[in-house]
Amino acid sequence: MTKKTNNSALYILMFNMFIAMSGIGLVIPVMPQYLETFGVAGQALGFIIASFAFGQFLFSPLAGDLSDTLGRKKLIIVGLIIFSASQLWFGLATHEWMLYSARFISGIGGAFLVPATMAFVADITTLEERGKGMGFLGASMSLGFMIGPALGGFLAKVSLTFPFYMASIAAVIAAVVSVIILPDIKNAISETPPEPKKRENILTQMKNSLKTPYFMMLVIIFVFTFGIANFQTTFSLYVDHKYNYTPQDIAVVLTVGGFIGVIVQTLVVEKLFKRFGELNVILVNLVVAAIAFLLFFVVDGFALVLVVASIFSTATTLIRPAVNTVISKLAGNEQGFAAGMNNAYMSLGSMIGPALAGMFFDININYPFIVGSVILLASWAITLVWIKRKKPVV
Repeated sequence: MTKKTNNSALYILMFNMFIAMSGIGLVIPVMPQYLETFGVAGQALGFIIASFAFGQFLFSPLAGDLSDTLGRKKLIIVGLIIFSASQLWFGLATHEWMLYSARFISGIGGAFLVPATMAFVADITTLEERGKGMGFLGASMSLGFMIGPALGGFLAKVSLTFPFYMASIAAVIAAVVSVIILPDIKNAISETPPEPKKRENILTQMKNSLKTPYFMMLVIIFVFTFGIANFQTTFSLYVDHKYNYTPQDIAVVLTVGGFIGVIVQTLVVEKLFKRFGELNVILVNLVVAAIAFLLFFVVDGFALVLVVASIFSTATTLIRPAVNTVISKLAGNEQGFAAGMNNAYMSLGSMIGPALAGMFFDININYPFIVGSVILLASWAITLVWIKRKKPVV
């Protein structure tokens, strides 16, 4: 039986991810001042970011597995409700420990939301349109990250906690919309659902991921996320030290890069996948991202920095949906497990990337970019060897 893409469900999934990513992004501008009210600053911010990633890392495999057995819709709704509660908790915090716990809980919400959403996209799209669906999902995430900070700065004029309350309300709205509109499906990619499996801890699941046909793609998502986190953590510090950029200058660079990413994921991704294939797109853009890292050493002037940052953003924008699509195509009827491991490896990169980037930056401001470039090029070489040996059919 030929499956037709469910566009209405896809649009709701995009809306959910936009709301979630906007909620994460809109708190960024107020975090420095908000943390000052607790008498903490930079180091605390790093641990708070890590708390979110740690929550995602621990619960993503379980959430992905549950979405295969309980259904995507239930997991998505639960994720949105948890995310809403965590944002409210963060805004109501009166002690520093509450900030860490709120962001850890927010990471759990993301763990339930993201893998189930990615698996849902696989369920409601044809193999031919899988790349387009993943591209649209990535575009909604990028748009949320782009609009979130600007919206947060505006809402903060009411109060420092107001953005957190608005993020909580938006997540509740998304949950209600999902309850009403999203179809309730279970592993719809196969008419025969997978047999129930014993619940395994995250270390066992990661060990099992070594045997999957898409393991190399999980490595790429880890490296890719590591590179993104590396860039996001050190870019503002780098241009502040080297060029004395103002917060407004930095905001322009990141916003332009995010806007280009949205356009690419919406209009270009599907055409590139159909013409060149997802694996070739991954290989080319790993090299482009690595070169962009190194170009930061030689460019001078705002315009050139903007161009190089946009090139890096575009390359990473293309890698994400390409990897997600390959994993989905190779996962068969275990879409939830695959999406859960995808999110777990992504969370792992989000934890390790900022920590190492900050350490290398303290030694030399150029080191994070050198290390990031070397890792991306090494990943390109490993992926090329994997493709030649395994010859994966996607």
